[in-house]
Amino acid sequence: MGASGARVPPAAIRARVAVVLRGTRSAAELVTFDRLLDGREHLAIVVADAPESAAHPPLVRVHSECLTGDVFGCDRCRCGPQLQYALGAIAERGGAVLYLRQEGRGIGLYNKLDAYVLQDDGYDTYEANQLLGRGADERDYGVAAQMLYALGMPRIELLTGNPDKVRQLRTHGIEITAILAADDDDRPGPPRRTFT
Repeated sequence: MGASGARVPPAAIRARVAVVLRGTRSAAELVTFDRLLDGREHLAIVVADAPESAAHPPLVRVHSECLTGDVFGCDRCRCGPQLQYALGAIAERGGAVLYLRQEGRGIGLYNKLDAYVLQDDGYDTYEANQLLGRGADERDYGVAAQMLYALGMPRIELLTGNPDKVRQLRTHGIEITAILAADDDDRPGPPRRTFT
C-alpha cells in the first residue's frame, strides 16, 4: 500500500482471455474481475511489458466508457482518440488500459445525451450535469485501484489529464510515479511527462 491512503478491499481476477489488438497487432489479455466495489463489469486490457521498459512501472490508462466517443467517434469529446492513443502506447511499452463502465462521467448514457442537449444551449459539461440534478463528475476510481492491486500493479505511470483521478487513486494507495498526457493532441514526439 502507498503512503498516501487506505487500501481498498481486494478484487479477484475472474478470467483472462487472449486477444490481438486491432490496429497494433499486439498480443494482449482481456481481464475480468470478481468482488469489485460497485458490482459492475469493468475490464482490463493488459499487454506484457516490452523488455526495454522493465525499468519503468507499468503504463496505465484508466478510461471511463464512452459509447458516443469510443464506438461512434462522436466529436463532442476526446474519449475515442484518448483510448486509441492509450492502446497504442501500451502496445509499444506494455501496461494496461482499465475500461470502467462509468458512462458520461458516471451519470449514464441517457443523462449524458440529455447533457449534450443542454450543452447545445451554451452550458459546459459540469453545468449541464448539475442542471440535470447530477454531480459535475460522479466517477469513482476505487474499482480501478482494486483492479490494479489484483493485476499486481500498485505502482504505475498514469496516462491522464484528470487531477481527480490521480487524487482518488493515491487515496486508495496506488503509487503514481509519473503522469503522462492522455493523448497526443496532435503533438509530435513522446507523451508529455510530469514526475510526481
